[in-house]
Amino acid sequence: MDLSLTPEQKQIKDMVADFVDEEVVPVASDIDHDDEFPWDIVEELADLGLMGMPFPEEYGGAGLDYHSYPIALEEISRGSGGLGTIVAAHISLAGNMVYEFGNEAQKEEYLTPLAEGEDIGAFALSEPQAGSDVPAMGTTAEKDGDGYLINGNKLWISNGSVANTVTLFAKTDPDAGNKGISSFIVRPEEDDGFIVEGTEDKLGDKGCPTAELRFDDLWIPEDRRLGEEGRGFVHALKTLNGGRITIAARSVGIAQAALDAALEYSQDREQFDQPISDFQAIQHKLADMDTKTRAARLLMHDAADKKIRGENFIKEAAQAKLYASEISREVANEGIQIHGGYGYTKDFPAERFYRDAKLNEIYEGTSEVLRNTIAQNLLN
Repeated sequence: MDLSLTPEQKQIKDMVADFVDEEVVPVASDIDHDDEFPWDIVEELADLGLMGMPFPEEYGGAGLDYHSYPIALEEISRGSGGLGTIVAAHISLAGNMVYEFGNEAQKEEYLTPLAEGEDIGAFALSEPQAGSDVPAMGTTAEKDGDGYLINGNKLWISNGSVANTVTLFAKTDPDAGNKGISSFIVRPEEDDGFIVEGTEDKLGDKGCPTAELRFDDLWIPEDRRLGEEGRGFVHALKTLNGGRITIAARSVGIAQAALDAALEYSQDREQFDQPISDFQAIQHKLADMDTKTRAARLLMHDAADKKIRGENFIKEAAQAKLYASEISREVANEGIQIHGGYGYTKDFPAERFYRDAKLNEIYEGTSEVLRNTIAQNLLN
């Protein structure tokens, strides 16, 4: 694998980095404080073609490869962890479900406005009693005429309260275990019975609404089912495998932001008549932070490379997400330590990086589940 960026990849990185520095970083603390969906910034991302990065141009996307997309998402997450989640959930989960498993008519009708940023997407899989244990879900989709009647509820749904298109998982055969789960397209503004119960007040990841959804006799036509009945569990696993590469990108972006802030602060802050960056203890922290961030970035691109080549990348994606998520928390923690007491206040962004980083170890596969995945792939 060539580790150097192509001219196109470097151009994308520079373009997104400039946008983030000019438009996102100055308002990142406001996004965190207000915890409101940043419509204006998302619209600007759409104008730049960043809301459909990996999708073909024929569906309104930018046609970027799976190196360029994580590179861009890393930069977006460097500016705001919440914005990184908004984009990742929209593209890697909701949009990718329609792209990978939708038919041509579904792609034209639902993927194109997602890729162009006219619509916002959400991925509704988790439930109060069914997080890592997906087959334990209770949401059902019963055949009703030429459609389905959906009842149940979902929890932890990123973008769930603002989405125009929701890819939903429900049981069409409650007795068939994971083979009884199917996936569907739901349109909240069109479908009666779609209810937003509320959004979570989270530790971090502010700006991205995490919603609890309820479906009360929600009827959708059969042509909104993605693929065949009973394939939803497979759809979810395949989608999450790709999504883990982008959560690795979010993790790397947050780690890089924490490192950049700590590096700058250590050179400005003086103690004992010298910058604290002159002290070996601080230098060692910075060295470890940079090494971990670089290693995580390489794991991310290794998984992306296998995906691009059409090879099995399940283990590599799990490793990238596992390592990047854990080092993002570690790097953010050291960033607070380097800032000292100031790092524990909201006067500096160090504490925000820590709060945003922690989520990476939980969503789209907890660290514990990912270790199981890696071990199973090794043993098999």
